[in-house]
Amino acid sequence: MQHTLAIVTVVVVGLLVGVEFAVAAFVNPIVSRLPDNGGLAARSDGARLLGKVMPFWYIGSVVLSAFWAAMARGGAGAGFIVTAAALLVLSVLMSIALLVPINSRVARWTQDTVPADWREQLGRWDRFHYLRVGVIIAAFVLLVVGVA
Repeated sequence: MQHTLAIVTVVVVGLLVGVEFAVAAFVNPIVSRLPDNGGLAARSDGARLLGKVMPFWYIGSVVLSAFWAAMARGGAGAGFIVTAAALLVLSVLMSIALLVPINSRVARWTQDTVPADWREQLGRWDRFHYLRVGVIIAAFVLLVVGVA
């Protein structure tokens, strides 16, 4: 059972890392280069769509890693798994405190309602997102090491 939980957790967190890394490294930079602020509509739509999906993915990752940490208690690699779970909790707290407030505003933007400082707000979101991606990458690496 623990081995299956480990595999499921690593896959779920690994996919989360892949999506969030792709958003940071490829999707947002590409849409930001669209002419005539075309990226603004894409970012707003992305904020709405991912804003609905990602909370379940992040919480699911925390729950899976917490269960795995509880099952692995006292065993080889348990410290890695516990630390990874703590980093995933940190990523959720970062999301709630730093990213969700900006994301919620972006999701409501239209060409007519976009604020004058929209580029600064998106830049702030991107910087916080890069930091969060670093945190979840570290958690993923620790989970992989915990399996070994």
